Amino acid sequence: MMAEIEGDFVVFLIGMRVLRPWRLHRALPLARAMAGMVRELKRNPPLGCLAVMPGWPVSVFYWRSYEQLEAWALSPANSHWPAMSAFNAKLVERAGDMGFWHETYLVKAGQYEAVYTAMPPSGLGAAGRLVPVTAQRASARQRLRRAGSSPEP
Repeated sequence: MMAEIEGDFVVFLIGMRVLRPWRLHRALPLARAMAGMVRELKRNPPLGCLAVMPGWPVSVFYWRSYEQLEAWALSPANSHWPAMSAFNAKLVERAGDMGFWHETYLVKAGQYEAVYTAMPPSGLGAAGRLVPVTAQRASARQRLRRAGSSPEP
């Protein structure tokens, strides 16, 4: 199966690395907060989060637009803002215990490729829809060409 999704979308990666394992307990509030954020996003599709692949050490979020991601992240009414405010308030005392990062990718319509074998709908396949791979779209290069891009040989 392969993933198809209408229009542009956003991929947001977020992760954490424990640098001092003996202080792992200091990461637990953030992990609990992240679980709450995932529940909130899954319960509220109008927020714009299309799908989430929660995980450790990296979680992947698919959003309809950057504007929706930003609106959710910056709104005190949503779970992200209070959780990050609490995390940042303790950042100095936790300095060196963990590393924290995120990356945001704005993906134009057709500028992606995703294939799944023996998988339930997940990742982009859960954010969009899964369709069968055909002989005309058997390779990544063929799927990208079909999507409108033309990867170099």
